[in-house]
Amino acid sequence: MRALFVSVAHDNSPKSDIQCTLACNNTYWTMQFPAPDLVSSRRLLLITDQLPAPADFLLHRFLHLHLKQSKTTKCIVLAVSESLERWKSIASKANTNLAHSEFFEFLDVFDQHPPSRNHGEGHTNKISLKYIYDLLSVNLSDSRTNGQIPLVILDDITLLEWLGISLIDLSRFTRALRTLCVKMDAALVVRHHIVTPPEPDALLQHLLQLCTYHIEVRPLASGRSGAVSGEICVHLGPSMKDTNEHIISRTSALQYRLTESSAIFFDKGTSTGVL
Repeated sequence: MRALFVSVAHDNSPKSDIQCTLACNNTYWTMQFPAPDLVSSRRLLLITDQLPAPADFLLHRFLHLHLKQSKTTKCIVLAVSESLERWKSIASKANTNLAHSEFFEFLDVFDQHPPSRNHGEGHTNKISLKYIYDLLSVNLSDSRTNGQIPLVILDDITLLEWLGISLIDLSRFTRALRTLCVKMDAALVVRHHIVTPPEPDALLQHLLQLCTYHIEVRPLASGRSGAVSGEICVHLGPSMKDTNEHIISRTSALQYRLTESSAIFFDKGTSTGVL
């Protein structure tokens, strides 16, 4: 089910930073994505994207909405592909100041190294998934608040595989992350790049078996458009077989257009540029 809000306003009226707006004949048809209860405790949301339609904007949107709606609950970003400055810059365009937020935690995967066992020996460049897991576990334990749901975002698991971490290690890591988030009543968001659609690679097949929902960000089949940047579908994971809640099929995909600070969402075929 999609959240649809209708309001009437003049063209020069301010727009909400949480709701995305489509202007049509002085009437704003406002569609919200994701639905407020999509990111929920003990859920793994798998986001897949492709080179022509990267899903960076959704990761930043999840962060923004979480900090806006859960004012006293931490969001922890396990950063692989984007720097802290990038996250701060994007957030500032949505009027969110990460530099002064005590509920935003940024863990650069490449900067996290376990203490050396040998005195005088420096850190190596090898990524320790076990150490990252242990750091996350401590952070989640410190951030648990009654009734509040911490959010964990792993921004690019595919890059870890490209850098040489084995499939079996990544599979164990994601399974451990999911188990930890279930234990801590946290929500987990993982982004994976699809390089050779439509055939899923081995890591994607593993992630599809773990996820609660699969959010698919795709380019338009007809090619690039100035009015539409891409489309979003939402599929059920194995643990959510008995509900149609939040499902968006490919035939009724939600389309979006990227803006400087966020994205505008609308039903397929309703953008003024494609009518």
